[in-house]
Amino acid sequence: MKVAHVSLTFLAGALLLAAATLAGEANKATLRLQEKVTVEGKQLTPGTYRLEWDGAGPEVHVNILRGKENVATVPAHVVEQQTRNAQDAYATSVEPDGSKSLTSIYVAGRNFALQLQGTEAAQHSSSK
Repeated sequence: MKVAHVSLTFLAGALLLAAATLAGEANKATLRLQEKVTVEGKQLTPGTYRLEWDGAGPEVHVNILRGKENVATVPAHVVEQQTRNAQDAYATSVEPDGSKSLTSIYVAGRNFALQLQGTEAAQHSSSK
């Protein structure tokens, strides 16, 4: 009886730990920029960034990190899509000065996009 109780407790703990781990990974992604883009007035250079956001939507805050440094935090809207994204991707809009602003992020294997609501992104997303 004690062995069954200990086993059940161990199994329940393992399941809770696995669920917490999966939930933490659910709101993380990688962003690989091929060009200079602006986010919240900050210019991001080409390279690999880590994304983390809180909540499941529809409104979230996306932290863009390079290494351990948080280079930008931007509000975003989670937009559901009918199909899963085949690969990681992003969308930009061209500013009057020729620079590019990051407007959306598409995470591979997920059926949503993160539509950035920053100053530049919101202005150009609404004009499309």
